[in-house]
Amino acid sequence: MSLNLSALNNAPRLLLRAKLRPLQGTRFQPTGFPEIGAAQYEGPDGTPMLLVESAQSMANRMEAVCWDKVADDWVRPLKGLSVIKVTDKDGKPLTNSVQEAHRINSPYILEGQDRTVFDILKAGLADMEEGLVDLRKLARTLMALDINALLHGVFLAKKELAGGRLRLPRALSAFIEASNSKVAASGGVKNNSVNPSGDTSKGFGNVPFSRDEFVSSEIFAYFNLDLAQLRGYGLPESVYTLLVALALYKIRAFLEYGLRLRTACDLECDGIEIQRPTGFELPALADLEQVLPGLISVAKPDARFEVTTVVYTGGSRAKKGKKARGSADDDSSDNEDKED
Repeated sequence: MSLNLSALNNAPRLLLRAKLRPLQGTRFQPTGFPEIGAAQYEGPDGTPMLLVESAQSMANRMEAVCWDKVADDWVRPLKGLSVIKVTDKDGKPLTNSVQEAHRINSPYILEGQDRTVFDILKAGLADMEEGLVDLRKLARTLMALDINALLHGVFLAKKELAGGRLRLPRALSAFIEASNSKVAASGGVKNNSVNPSGDTSKGFGNVPFSRDEFVSSEIFAYFNLDLAQLRGYGLPESVYTLLVALALYKIRAFLEYGLRLRTACDLECDGIEIQRPTGFELPALADLEQVLPGLISVAKPDARFEVTTVVYTGGSRAKKGKKARGSADDDSSDNEDKED
């Protein structure tokens, strides 16, 4: 079968909204943030609102449904895409650019003794040390190493790479929010039947605790695919089509398999609304699974997809006592932050 994307030809964005509800009961647990807990706020009209899942976390979750952890590879419909794998000195898998919080900017990829990826980037982007960053060339270079970065963004904060100016913003972003939200307060006790009055600081004794969950009349997941940004990279049509199809797969697969956000936040999808453009119909997950292997095969000669392996031994190229330049701690971008 073929994938009909003609309704997107002149659209700058693809905007979708999926209606969600708790799989069982009415309560759910939103994401939490350091020092503030749940993100509660008022909408423009005073409606009590709640951020259930942030853009950072949603990026991680849409990546997670694409990776088979047991096989240490893309899930079956996505096999053949580019990725950077990290192993230890014995060849045992450690991580990869799909699972890493900072993707290709992961310290396991760029800060170890193995300079394979660093040298590829340095050689391929050497002409960007001064002047404007050529985003088209950057996109083509990254695509061969880690196609995931073109959809979810990357910030190569390394001074040795164009002065730390190499950055692609997210093309696919998403978040989940709830309206008319109310706190559902509860609690419990961690019981110790052997020594109820023991030292709680050492894990003994009975420990009461409080717990805040929420109820809401409406929960929606919002998805935004920046088609204009993808077109702006000037990629061959076969690669552009693949990127759009991959983004649609991520959305569909997340809504099908990824909605158990936390132990106390298990949701299901009640329907999907296309907000822009009118006339577009979101392909079914089964159709995307069927068409993607062919799209990958057609795009591969232009995209030059590679599976690159980096061996991480725990070493660092930074001087002892100093933080590695461009490490995760130096990254001021929130493009790749993990939250939970």
